[in-house]
Amino acid sequence: MAEKEQLTDHIVSVLVNNHPGVLSKVTSLITRRGFNIDGISAGNTKQSDMFRLTIVVKGDDRSIEQIQKQLYKIIDVVKVWIITPESKLDREIGLIKIKIPQSLRNEILQMINVFKASIIDAGPEGFIVEITGTSEKIDSFLSLFEHHQIVEVARSGIVAMNRWEKK
Repeated sequence: MAEKEQLTDHIVSVLVNNHPGVLSKVTSLITRRGFNIDGISAGNTKQSDMFRLTIVVKGDDRSIEQIQKQLYKIIDVVKVWIITPESKLDREIGLIKIKIPQSLRNEILQMINVFKASIIDAGPEGFIVEITGTSEKIDSFLSLFEHHQIVEVARSGIVAMNRWEKK
């Protein structure tokens, strides 16, 4: 009996024409095939009539290749890249609102500095911190504050691309 391939997170980057309903077409194509989208981000490109979607889906290599082939059937899809683990560059932004007592502010400031995060707002009850990095870095940062009162978290989702090819 053949061994089943492990389901892992895959990042698919899709360049599409910027028309109403394109995002809906792309996401419904993926979800209709039984895949759960774990993360999605969209943004403009250098061409104003196009935008780039970065989608994180869980699957095996074969199913991700199938998604890639199916995406090309959507008229507004211009290019699809599979972001490979060995050459990926990925980042995410997190905004974290933390309630901090005055007595712990210096300690918290040191933790923020270690992660090269920034305080973008401060009030009498705490800070709002901006952190940029891999999802793992943001997860680690959040785990440090498990014993403090995290009031709110907003994360951008991953943006990613493959590195330059080595010649």
